Amino acid sequence: MNVKDQINLLRDELRIHNHNYYVLDEATISDFDFDIKLKQLQDLEEAHPEFYDANSPTLRVGGGITKNFKTIKHDFKMYSLSNSYSKSDLEDWEKRNRKIIDGSVEYVCELKYDGASISLTYENGVLLRAVTRGDGTQGDDVTLNIKTINSVPLKLKGDFPDRFDIRGEIVLPFEGFNNMNKQRILEGEEPYRNPRNTASGSLKLQDSSEVAKRPLECLLYHMVGDKLPIQTQYQSLDLARKLGFKVPAISKLVTTIPEVIKFVEYWDQHRHNLPYEIDGVVIKVNSLFQQEELGHTSKSPRWAIAYKFKAERVSTILNDITYQVGRTGAITPVANLKPVELAGTIVKRASLHNADQIEKLDIRLGDVVFVEKGGEIIPKIVDVSFENRSSASLKTNYITNCPECNSSLTRNEGDAKHFCPNSEHCPPQIGGRIQHFISRKAMNIDGLGSETVTLLVKNGLINNYADLYDLTIDQILPLDRMAEKSAFNLIAGVEASKKIVFERVLFALGIRYVGETVAKKLAKHYKDIEALAIASEEELVNVDEIGEVIAKSVVSFFSSEKNIEIIRQLKQAGIQLKISETELTGQTDILESNVFVVSGIFMKVTRNQLKLLIEKNGGRVVSSISKKTNYVVAGDKMGPSKRIKAENLGITILSEDEFLSMIS
Repeated sequence: MNVKDQINLLRDELRIHNHNYYVLDEATISDFDFDIKLKQLQDLEEAHPEFYDANSPTLRVGGGITKNFKTIKHDFKMYSLSNSYSKSDLEDWEKRNRKIIDGSVEYVCELKYDGASISLTYENGVLLRAVTRGDGTQGDDVTLNIKTINSVPLKLKGDFPDRFDIRGEIVLPFEGFNNMNKQRILEGEEPYRNPRNTASGSLKLQDSSEVAKRPLECLLYHMVGDKLPIQTQYQSLDLARKLGFKVPAISKLVTTIPEVIKFVEYWDQHRHNLPYEIDGVVIKVNSLFQQEELGHTSKSPRWAIAYKFKAERVSTILNDITYQVGRTGAITPVANLKPVELAGTIVKRASLHNADQIEKLDIRLGDVVFVEKGGEIIPKIVDVSFENRSSASLKTNYITNCPECNSSLTRNEGDAKHFCPNSEHCPPQIGGRIQHFISRKAMNIDGLGSETVTLLVKNGLINNYADLYDLTIDQILPLDRMAEKSAFNLIAGVEASKKIVFERVLFALGIRYVGETVAKKLAKHYKDIEALAIASEEELVNVDEIGEVIAKSVVSFFSSEKNIEIIRQLKQAGIQLKISETELTGQTDILESNVFVVSGIFMKVTRNQLKLLIEKNGGRVVSSISKKTNYVVAGDKMGPSKRIKAENLGITILSEDEFLSMIS
């Protein structure tokens, strides 16, 4: 046998043993024998580098260093799940879905593992990349670190699709977590607080050999791709197992919400017997066709929902209330607490939201308060123990002046928050707007964090985000803790941001109420900043999904001479303040003001491609038929109730070919 064949044989053999041990939990070889074979392979690969394979089992030991994690756009958006906390929430979810889809519905119940979300891309049966969730549209490339996790197959088995993504969670089992902490204590180190945060932090370690030392596992449960050979979620779990992925064994196919509730109640009682942390149950519509019919909101799939187990609650003492100033001038009261452990972390602070919440709770300094983690992430005060209150306690009076600049606070009618009106000179507002501008979802400027922003503002080098584009290396280098490489990275990050597309620039400007979705709508409608800047409230309200509150905010922003000057600076710096020619290619207004519902299976284009064509030509896609619907594009297997409803309302029903002719 020649050397190449020897190497390939050892690789295949080690992959099989690795899969049996880490995925199936069925060891077919001793650790000693496995290590001997691995050493043989390492020696052969070192002696014959011409047979290098990026997916060799020898690379699981790590060793690669990642200084900066590259940002990668997901092929398919990673949505977050909407949450439910009661039986009635699930019943309401089912009722909403029934209005959109026809026929019987099956549900898949799966445990909601509390780890770090990951998306793995495979091409021709080989791991191409591993990307964190990030903001759902793009995340960090952590491929080197993920390759060290033994339950992640580097090469697939069986009959695999050409290219697809598979999503899951990186988790740290309790046993491994406890062993890590025992070792840390022996070494005089502080123990890690909880498995979830430790698993999440592991993904961003720069040295992959350090990641390899951690007993991480990858549990996978959702396949996405074009023309996958599956028709249901349950089939996708089975296919993923056959391809070699570690898919959780606990899942159940049911047909009613009462069966879902039974599954939820069982695991709420038995979750502490599992080897991993879970914080709820995920319920998914089983049929992929019905999933497509239901579609997504801007944030979450309509076909899936997470039932969250009741949050852990603890009591502690309210020591003080302080007030934070946000980038928009909004004032947020913060409860400073006697430190207490909650869901694996030490909680010292919790949001009190606004003056109304303080009054509703009648919360006072020195009170015994009850704290929960909303969705087990953000601490919040949910109740006060009045029986433990001192007779000398004083009612909490909300502040009347800004804690930073002492300006008198304002509160608009119908608004829950108080605001500092001194937007141009209040330091936290200045810093907050710049930090929003540079954030990942906005201009994504590498090499520039909140501490550096504060340093630049403090030293008078920037007073607004447009000033970033006038910075020079010579100005930055004298600053505290600013090394030459850091300065170069900062300037390079600022320069690279000039390529960011107009819709994200518009979001980055920080116009109140203009989030990512609204920014996209406005960018698409007005095409450039000049047209948007002169738009009236009346014109803005006529834009799809833009209401009076947003319209007033946009007009107010562009009526400020200071903001107009900042935009002039940005334009001079070369920022993208209009939709590029590339983005405009293929865009028309043929379908403008028309509302479409897409239903069924299509032959010439996929459903998603069809929706993109509608939007690219000025139309709007909605999920359910109403009087406002202008057209229904009907494919094969369109639900009969949808067709009947469309006919009764006199809505035009188009075939796939008729629609394509309409836009040609």
